[in-house]
This record gives sequence, C-alpha cells and structure tokens, in this order.
Amino acid sequence: MIIACDKGYEYAKRCGITPTLVVGDFDSYEGELESGLNIERFPSKKDDTDTMIAVRRAVEAGCDEIFIECALGGRFDHLFANLQAASFAAKSGTKVYIGDENTKMIVFSGREAEIRRDENFSVSVFSLSDKSEGVYIKGLEYEVENAVLENTFPIGTSNEWRDEKAYISVKNGVLAVVMSRL
Repeated sequence: MIIACDKGYEYAKRCGITPTLVVGDFDSYEGELESGLNIERFPSKKDDTDTMIAVRRAVEAGCDEIFIECALGGRFDHLFANLQAASFAAKSGTKVYIGDENTKMIVFSGREAEIRRDENFSVSVFSLSDKSEGVYIKGLEYEVENAVLENTFPIGTSNEWRDEKAYISVKNGVLAVVMSRL
C-alpha cells in the first residue's frame, strides 16, 4: 500500500509510482491529480496532519510496517509531529521507519528491531512514551537488559557498535532507535 500525502504525490509521480491512496488538504501540492486515483481531501483546518491521516489509514488497513519518506528535513515541528504519528502506529503494533541519507529511525512497541552495523552511524535509543520498560540492547558498546528508559532522560544517546548486528527490544512503551550519520 502506498499513500501519498499532499505534495508527496508529486514526489511519487516523479519516481513513476502510482499511489494506492492520496490524502491531504492540498496546501502544498497544486498540480493536477490523475483521474482514477483514490483521493481523500480534507479541509486545511483539521486536527490531524496529512501524515497522521496517512498513518491512520495504514494502521486501519492492518499494515505491519510503515515507511515514512521525506519526513525529516525542513521544519522541526513537522518532524516532531511525524514522531508522534509514528508513536500512534507503534502503539497499534506497527513498526515505523523514517529516514533519509543522514538519519534512520525505527519506532516500535512490544517488538524487536535488528539493525546491521554501519560504522558511519551512531545508534541512540530513546523512549517516546513516558516510560519504556523491559528494554534490551545487545550488540552495542552499552548493553542493557530489562532496563527502564524515560522520555525525560536521554541516557541512550550515541551508543557505539560492538557487533555486526544490534538487537533492541521493548516490552512496554514506545522506543525510537535513531541512527545518525557521524
């Protein structure tokens, strides 16, 4: 399932991708929409961002994983909103990937993430919920087992690689694993 949000339709079109669904208030895309597209238009004055609407549709469709593209650059408020949308999906059991060439994020709850070693990236683990309990980190310099992370203390910042793969899991709460280019 491919959902394009507003101007995301233009990006998809440039890549030769026809989305399954196009959602948005169309405040950033003013071009023509191809006939036959499944389109959901929303007023500009709404509670959800266009990305949140897309995430809701993906969760409703039962997607196990969501990849959010073109979501890190530009404005911090939009990045933060995208992390909140990812947290929403994670609470529903969906694993969310957000990334670009300098940052790769995985947001999840009650699951495990396996990441491959990349010497060009550090690895940070943050709680997006008030508390994340039963946190397990293996394969990085600082390993933990059954730890509690809180969203008010950034203890998981800038961990280093030890093994070829790292395994990170959480029993309760929402975690963000952030890989940042060094």
